[in-house]
Amino acid sequence: MRVLIVEDEALLALELESEIEIAGHHVVGQAASSVEAKDIAERERPDFAFVDISLVDGPTGIDVGRFLATRHIPFVFVSANIKRLPEDFAGALGAIEKPYTMHGLQNALAYLAKVIDGEAAVVAPPSIVMATRAA
Repeated sequence: MRVLIVEDEALLALELESEIEIAGHHVVGQAASSVEAKDIAERERPDFAFVDISLVDGPTGIDVGRFLATRHIPFVFVSANIKRLPEDFAGALGAIEKPYTMHGLQNALAYLAKVIDGEAAVVAPPSIVMATRAA
């Protein structure tokens, strides 16, 4: 899976990149701002993205999420305050709350890879708060 990381805290972005690569996926880019995230998404067309809500240019992660959703790029938010997410999760599959454990992140990655691959009846791990969508 080709993954985009949208995170303005460099250490967290590097740790996330390391875990993604250990899980056998490829990071196509890291972005600290909404402009950079949109540029990388357009250029690299990732299979998936992790998106923080607060970036260096403000609380613009939700805008990035909506942008990704219009491009049909699945994503989850990674945030210390998931209560700030809109009711529709801006099109996200769900959210991972900070601080997260490496074990929780690994479980989330395994789950997300299965969802992206179209596997049916996959149960979400407790490390992911799933978006509720109206039928």
